[in-house]
Amino acid sequence: MNTERPFIPVGIAVLTISDTRTLADDKSGDTLAARIADAGHLLVDRAIVPDDKAAIQDKVRGWTLSDNIDVVITTGGTGFTGRDVTPDALEPLFEKRMDGFSAVFHRISYDKIGTSTIQSRATAGLANATFIFVLPGSPGACKDAWDGILKAQFDYRHMPCNFVEIMPRLDEHLKRGKAQS
Repeated sequence: MNTERPFIPVGIAVLTISDTRTLADDKSGDTLAARIADAGHLLVDRAIVPDDKAAIQDKVRGWTLSDNIDVVITTGGTGFTGRDVTPDALEPLFEKRMDGFSAVFHRISYDKIGTSTIQSRATAGLANATFIFVLPGSPGACKDAWDGILKAQFDYRHMPCNFVEIMPRLDEHLKRGKAQS
């Protein structure tokens, strides 16, 4: 970590996907919200939507259009049952996939839960210059993703590289396109 660099807080929204949870009993959302605050970032919004593709897409798409939200983290709906539709809802929104996130997440998860990690379709990508991370619904999985990956990648002081330093360039293809027209 380069302590000569300043910490730069980013705006994060947390979406829990569940047919049964409420904010009062959303342990995974609470886990993420606490870690976001402890790291010094801004929890810009938090919501719960049912396991419904259209509802998930609408909420996340709206957040990606917000100037205050740099990152969306979802929790829930990454398994294989009929109601697990979060990756199916969000991967079509991705302009760029982040295959490395899934690989590293599963590596970390394997150390904790062994081969059971294959029952998660955790994924990530970019949409509208916003990072989107699709996490399983367990508090342990949320801890693993935040503590093992996201905390460092959203710290501008993390070296040799991090997401914060590339954020200003995520939509450069759009700026060039506008300048050329």
